Amino acid sequence: MTTIKLHNTRTRQKEVFEPLDAGNVRMYVCGPTVYDRAHMGNARAAVVFDVAYRLLRHVYGAEHVTYVRNFTDVDDKINAKAAETGRPIGEITAETTQWYLDDMAALGVMEPNQMPRATQYIGQMIAMIEGLISKGHAYAADGHVLFSVKSYPEYGQLSGRSVDDMIAGARVEVAPYKRDAMDFVLWKPSSDDLPGWDSPWGRGRPGWHIECSAMSYELLGPSFDIHGGGNDLMFPHHENEVAQSCCAHPEGQFARYWLHNEMLQVEGKKMSKSLGNFFTVHDLLHQGIPGEVIRFVFLQTHYGKPMDWTAKKAEDAEKTLRKWRELANSTKGEGEVDQEVVDALANDLNTSKAITRLYQLAKAIQDRQRADVPQSKIDDFAASARLLGLLEDSAVMGAWVFDGAVNELAAKSQLVNLSAILSLARTKALESKDFSEVDRLKAALVAAGVEVRMSKAGVELIPTPGFDASKLEDLA
Repeated sequence: MTTIKLHNTRTRQKEVFEPLDAGNVRMYVCGPTVYDRAHMGNARAAVVFDVAYRLLRHVYGAEHVTYVRNFTDVDDKINAKAAETGRPIGEITAETTQWYLDDMAALGVMEPNQMPRATQYIGQMIAMIEGLISKGHAYAADGHVLFSVKSYPEYGQLSGRSVDDMIAGARVEVAPYKRDAMDFVLWKPSSDDLPGWDSPWGRGRPGWHIECSAMSYELLGPSFDIHGGGNDLMFPHHENEVAQSCCAHPEGQFARYWLHNEMLQVEGKKMSKSLGNFFTVHDLLHQGIPGEVIRFVFLQTHYGKPMDWTAKKAEDAEKTLRKWRELANSTKGEGEVDQEVVDALANDLNTSKAITRLYQLAKAIQDRQRADVPQSKIDDFAASARLLGLLEDSAVMGAWVFDGAVNELAAKSQLVNLSAILSLARTKALESKDFSEVDRLKAALVAAGVEVRMSKAGVELIPTPGFDASKLEDLA
């Protein structure tokens, strides 16, 4: 069996991954707070842990892996959105949850085995909080319940910071009901205009951190294998999860391996609304950049390093994927995944090295005459790409190469015919000096998502990601 090694944030070193139970490998990843569109940083985390999920399924078998990713659907940001828009909270969270699922599907992200909503587990959260109070790790005050950080001596080990450092470096809420500045909220009161549930401490709602502890315990048990998320969650969210989970269920280990992906930049700068370089996945998709292209750009950088999104990377990724899809168009069988691709992913999810290996496999096929290439080589290349979530045949992934209404051969044939028509019109226009027909054809092609290149050598028509062949039916 392939040996997987992962960089464990908790120990600051790469370790051999040994699941608690190879028959039930378990992973929990913090999902989005559903109040708006998913931004590119959200998407990077989703793609990173989708690759981890695919690798675990490949090594241990799909039926032996359980992947849980939550939705936070009770949060002050959601409340603020409802107040701003006047829309019901349930309507907002239902809509934005579906937005997230649709956008992630466009990036080839597989749906986890379980996608719990926080509001479905309020009872379990209340029970966990009661247990923490009874064990002396939490206390009620002024309608709030707070976790006592000093009751857990190991607090800070995950993020590698002392409590004093965390107080100095964090925006700690100073409240009269706190016994200590670092104590964090498990439960807080709700006014009549806010979501709330009955509890032993009055009508209220959970703090942010308790939801993941309650849901992971209910779905994966007191000990599970991998916990993941962006490195911006390491403190305070993940640090607080560790504390409350280990104190509530001291019989367990909570998460044994912690994986954190680095953040995303845009053209060398931190993504920020103030810099005008903040955009969502939906923004890029709406601009005609295919989800598969976005995924490819993400995979070119190791998850543990900052990733720089650039227009040039997206352009190069699209060119590569078009070539690879044409290469794999004749795939006939399932194929076997190349072991070097598997080994790269098994070495701390080294997607960059796996992509390099795919380039090598593609070149080995392209350098030979198609007739001389064994079909198995093409099938193996396609299978290897699919392990990374590329070259998949679904309604979302891959449909961008040519319009979904036509197949590849028909689209190419249509553009060849139109190239000849435009070339003839251009020849006539040069003689008559009347370029109205040329302009009409060019405008129609551009409107259909075709790049038109004309030179002395002739006319070249290149489909862009937004190519819509149906718009050209009256021209051919």
